Amino acid sequence: MALASIFEKIVGSDAGIAFTAYDGTKAGPDDADVTIEVRSPIAVAYLAQAPGELGLARAYVTGHLDVHGDLYTLLDRMWNITTNDLTTAEKIAAVRSLGVKPLLMRVPLPPQEVRTSTLAKLGSRHAKERDAKAIQHHYDVSNRFYEWVLGPSMAYTCATFPTEDATLEEAQFAKFDLVARKLGLKEGMRLLDVGCGWGGMVMHAAKHYGVKALGVTLSRQQAEYAQKAIAEAGLQELAEVRHMDYRDVTETGFDAVSSIGLTEHIGKNNLPAYFTFLNGKLKPGGRLLNHCITRPTGKEKTINKGGFINRYVFPDGELESVGLLIRNMEDHGFEIRHEENLREHYAKTLAHWCRNLDANWTAAVEEVGVGTARVWALYMAGCIVGFERNKVQLHQVLGVKLDDQGRSGMPLRPSRDWP
Repeated sequence: MALASIFEKIVGSDAGIAFTAYDGTKAGPDDADVTIEVRSPIAVAYLAQAPGELGLARAYVTGHLDVHGDLYTLLDRMWNITTNDLTTAEKIAAVRSLGVKPLLMRVPLPPQEVRTSTLAKLGSRHAKERDAKAIQHHYDVSNRFYEWVLGPSMAYTCATFPTEDATLEEAQFAKFDLVARKLGLKEGMRLLDVGCGWGGMVMHAAKHYGVKALGVTLSRQQAEYAQKAIAEAGLQELAEVRHMDYRDVTETGFDAVSSIGLTEHIGKNNLPAYFTFLNGKLKPGGRLLNHCITRPTGKEKTINKGGFINRYVFPDGELESVGLLIRNMEDHGFEIRHEENLREHYAKTLAHWCRNLDANWTAAVEEVGVGTARVWALYMAGCIVGFERNKVQLHQVLGVKLDDQGRSGMPLRPSRDWP
């Protein structure tokens, strides 16, 4: 069978995708707006040795497989592979089609791929040293690279779009302000922001609400960037970001805690300790806003250890259902007062990031290398598909720590300016 036809069979013959291969073969519609080019035998070896999502990703990241046309359009059309991977039967059929020779070819793993054995040397999942390594893999890429992708807000979490045509900066401001309003922030309060990134929430709370805010992150590059930004904004008296594990924060008596995009790195077995710890940081009547990516139900895999995201983007990442998160919050000191799903907002956020990367592609490649840039392009485009097709969700859950009399201090109804 012609090589291009084999790839067409793997991806799907009715996907509207064209295929060309180094052996001169072609497949798919002549007028297709997206083409997969198989550039070398190494691409075939990657796919034979890891049929489905991971093999295709390895071939693309290393440049042995290329895409001509819009990457999101491609992944949207082959979404069953990019989000669910192939079934066992499909993998066996793919390997049979490709033959024995690619299985025997020795091909190196791309340098961007995290080896499970490397992490295992640092302890069990979510041990402090191992968590630090996993976070550094993704976040200590290059602050300049992140500036190009994320834009001036340097916010690497789901924005909330007040209107369909809002800019990314407007939507990120709206997200931070939504969190602030849900937490009931007022001048003179103290906020702890765990997993604070480049300090966006910390600076927003300090600048717009007069709150004394402490942020912590395991990324040294993030902490250094945030402290510089805080100084340049003249917010040193109110805002601080530390390079440290949230579990090492010793201060207590906070009025509010925000956790924006951290829970994905905690792990199911650690959720009780996580919410217990955050509860212990709050005053009675203090609120927690937990904002994180979740699975759509409790039926899917918590961890896809062999998947592209786990190996290239978020090592040791774990997604739980919002139901499990809420149950853990309830069981460890919080009364749930509000919850909402923002998954469509994350699809829009990612689309903006993809456009930013495209606009700065040449500079980004010079900064981090073409392999890393390709990892980002692939992961962000694939995540748009995931959020659009409800393979992943984004939830904000608001909890409050009641006082000894069971009083919450919450208003009778959420404020009118909550969307």
